[in-house]
Amino acid sequence: MSLPQPPASTQTSCYRHPDREAGRRCTRCGRAACTECLVQAAVGSHCVDCARQARPSATFKAKVWNARQITLVTYALIAVNVAVMIWMGIDDPASIGLRNRISGVQFDLGLARGLLADGQWYRLVSAGFLHFGIVHFAFNMLLLFQLGQLLEPAIGRVRFGLLYGAALLGGSAGAVLLEPRGLHGGASGAVFGLMAAAAVGLRYRGINPFSTSIGPLLLINLLLTFSIPGISIGGHLGGVVTGGAVALVVMAPPWKFPKWAPYVAPVAVALISIGVAVAVSRM
Repeated sequence: MSLPQPPASTQTSCYRHPDREAGRRCTRCGRAACTECLVQAAVGSHCVDCARQARPSATFKAKVWNARQITLVTYALIAVNVAVMIWMGIDDPASIGLRNRISGVQFDLGLARGLLADGQWYRLVSAGFLHFGIVHFAFNMLLLFQLGQLLEPAIGRVRFGLLYGAALLGGSAGAVLLEPRGLHGGASGAVFGLMAAAAVGLRYRGINPFSTSIGPLLLINLLLTFSIPGISIGGHLGGVVTGGAVALVVMAPPWKFPKWAPYVAPVAVALISIGVAVAVSRM
């Protein structure tokens, strides 16, 4: 007849301190740990290693922080456009209405091939902040605000600013190339570039732009470009082409291009646009 045996010992040592008894186990990995090596979690307790792995990386924290910030570049661009519109209103109140009238400010800032030929290259940029009437201004600022809220948090302020600048200069180059006799102005070229960039970004993510509002918005605006008299066809097309070209690099997955490429690409496209405008103005 055998005598009853005592129960087997269930004591387990801490995985980090073998000389200490572990009272509990990590609810994530199951390792036994002493009180010092356990961290209270939302559910149960985690060992210090699991707790460390669960912490977000510095890169992730930076992305979250950036996403929570206001779209500073977008607001700054809108502010410059508003300031120019106020300047126009003070100089000639009728110029911001619905009348087909060119004011002194519009002539001083507007883009035309002949004026570029005189060396007034600043017009390639200044024309992008000039508008012909309140409707023209309001429509462009609404699109700039909406697209800025979409793109600036996604790609960052610097790359968004570079994308906008490249599309603006591309629109200016397209305007003097296709419509040399007109006086051009407006943020439309840059805004069309942002629409094209948003469409490229969606395609990179496997999303059909026409299943969202971006595709129809771009298509409708292109149709209006060719349907309504007085709209700068060259400016809009130039913005679409340059904005889309820059987006192929800027909106691409991080592994597709070197880290410096999203910064170099818009600068290169901007320089090419300036070169085209210079060459056309000398014809």
